[in-house]
Amino acid sequence: MSKGWESKSVEEQQAEKHSLAAAPKPVAASMHLEEAERKRKRQALELQRERILSERTSSPHRRTALTNALADIEEKLAELGWTLHL
Repeated sequence: MSKGWESKSVEEQQAEKHSLAAAPKPVAASMHLEEAERKRKRQALELQRERILSERTSSPHRRTALTNALADIEEKLAELGWTLHL
């Protein structure tokens, strides 16, 4: 008898979980999540930029590739509202 009671409780918990997951999220919460994702992307791009700036090479081909990668990263950062801090 206790097994039946436990399984019913689990079923109710799962049903409640699914109904909460299906409910629309508040606008403020989704905006907060979007801002957090945007911040994470910006930080990752800033780290990539710093790594590229720290690399030293005598190869002209490698230097060109690094310059192009840096320009691409800075373009993506600009799309996220980043500005160059001197």
